[in-house]
Amino acid sequence: MELIRGLHNLRDHHRGCVATIGNFDGVHLGHQMILSGVREKAQQLGLPSVVIVFEPQPREFFSPESAPPRLTRFGEKLRLLEAEGVDRVLCLSFNERLRSLSAEAFIDELLLKGLDVKHFVVGDDFRFGCDRCGDYALLKAAGESHGFTVADTPTLILEDERVSSSRVRETLTANNLSLAARLLGRRYRVTGRVQHGQKVGRELGFPTANVRMHKYACPMRGVYTVRAHLAGKAYNAICNVGSRPTLNGVRPVLEVHLLDFSGQLYGELLSVEFLHPMRSEQRFDGLDALREQIAKDIAAARAWFAAANT
Repeated sequence: MELIRGLHNLRDHHRGCVATIGNFDGVHLGHQMILSGVREKAQQLGLPSVVIVFEPQPREFFSPESAPPRLTRFGEKLRLLEAEGVDRVLCLSFNERLRSLSAEAFIDELLLKGLDVKHFVVGDDFRFGCDRCGDYALLKAAGESHGFTVADTPTLILEDERVSSSRVRETLTANNLSLAARLLGRRYRVTGRVQHGQKVGRELGFPTANVRMHKYACPMRGVYTVRAHLAGKAYNAICNVGSRPTLNGVRPVLEVHLLDFSGQLYGELLSVEFLHPMRSEQRFDGLDALREQIAKDIAAARAWFAAANT
């Protein structure tokens, strides 16, 4: 899959495609339905499939302090899109210039001059252009004038509600991991590079792999049983997601203790698959109390895995 960063990096060979556009945060079942339509039409026309995304996401640009936590970081999103058979991703910088483009200018610069789109697939709630003034009707009219077709993907309903990134986020915040997995079509994961931390876990006798979270990433907090995926192998593990209040932490961190592993993990790409919530994050009265609770958590995690495997 090819990543194109910005309109200025489009070349002549990028013109002529079947495209869609959106945040695609989480690449959930609703997104997968859109991508399926793009892929099928691209195959029919013998053209590449293109997904247009934004960095930052629009809500992060307009209200960075109140933007919802992301379900997937950018790198994770790319991996998921590639797994859906996408040929190219065009990443646009969401800035003041892009925000202020009229809907008509958006169509002209991006869909016509930039990509020469032959077929454009949108979600049922898609709006575009300055103040979100562009809609499906405007796209359809532009397509009739300029020789491209437009498809409006219907809403996907699961268990009587619309499948959306917001709904996935709400289910994860509520620790309803089974419903989140049904909405995503897979268990929820967070992936990142292992970095050096304060090494408190090692001092306590429970070494952890630390993955610093993007400030928008992961709507969950607490302790979970997880499966850690590392270099093609899977390990039973336990993790804490949060700011580590006992250590007066501020930045959110994901700390993973692999139950039966020894070795060096710094710099490795670690993917954490969430299986079961154990308890909420809490502050303890000192490191001894924290050590005692971690030992209890690990024992409970081992018991959970043992029961799950029977």
